[in-house]
Amino acid sequence: MKVVGLSICRTGADLNEPLPLSISNDLSSFGYFQRPSVKEMLLFLTKTFLKRTEPGQRQSVEHEGYVVHCYVRTDGLAGAVTTDTEYPARVAFVMLGQVLEEFTQQYGSDVWSVATTPESLPFAKGEEYVAKYQDPAQADKVTKIQRDLDETTSILHKTIDSVLERGAKLDDLVDKSNDLSAQSKMFYKQAKKTNSCCVIS
Repeated sequence: MKVVGLSICRTGADLNEPLPLSISNDLSSFGYFQRPSVKEMLLFLTKTFLKRTEPGQRQSVEHEGYVVHCYVRTDGLAGAVTTDTEYPARVAFVMLGQVLEEFTQQYGSDVWSVATTPESLPFAKGEEYVAKYQDPAQADKVTKIQRDLDETTSILHKTIDSVLERGAKLDDLVDKSNDLSAQSKMFYKQAKKTNSCCVIS
């Protein structure tokens, strides 16, 4: 799971296409000579998909092994996070919401809404967000909790499986035991038969 790029843009009726205000990319997984082309492609995809995203809407668009998660706020400020296909969309949108909120704290709407020059509003925290969100489980508490629950469920299933295996061996011990009366053995077998309707898989 990887975050490749983060773009903050301005949209509006006065623009033909979204205007990138700040861009942060992590192109370390690409070769040195590929990076300028990848950066241009990321910007092209960001502009294209943000242009087709309505104000107040969120959408994720998949393209050749990557997903561009777009969000355009009703005030015209927009953001896009480009990730690989394995990256959870929910985490990408949490990141976008936080980034856009911090961006508006740094640059008020009176500044960003009148910007006309591409990449004219540097946002150092963008790089921090790209680095922080490389591992979605560490960056997002809900994802971390979900991962922990999945691990616990896996352990629980293994434990239940091992108990069921022991149950088969317990049958043999009950049959061989001299310490249990015939009535106790009958009760055990009847209880086992009754409980067998509730098999956990």
